[in-house]
Amino acid sequence: MRKTNRELERIVKGFANHRRIEILFLLDKNPDLSVLAISDRLKSDFKNISAHISKMYIAGLLVKRSMGNTVCHKLTKRGKSILQFVRIIE
Repeated sequence: MRKTNRELERIVKGFANHRRIEILFLLDKNPDLSVLAISDRLKSDFKNISAHISKMYIAGLLVKRSMGNTVCHKLTKRGKSILQFVRIIE
């Protein structure tokens, strides 16, 4: 199914930031991390990482899964495809 230009824009904006690209690489190596774990590993502010995660989720790059009181994140198929694209242009 072909995406509209707006849908494509949302996907591109989902990874159009150096911090979001770092999150993609981190979750590829360490799936099922919480926002707190991501912010600790990237040494970045919790609120900042949370905002990035939200944009990535809206773009369909991440999936959220509840594990008790914690919400964990991992890459979707789209997220893995975007990561492959990023690796090609590095």
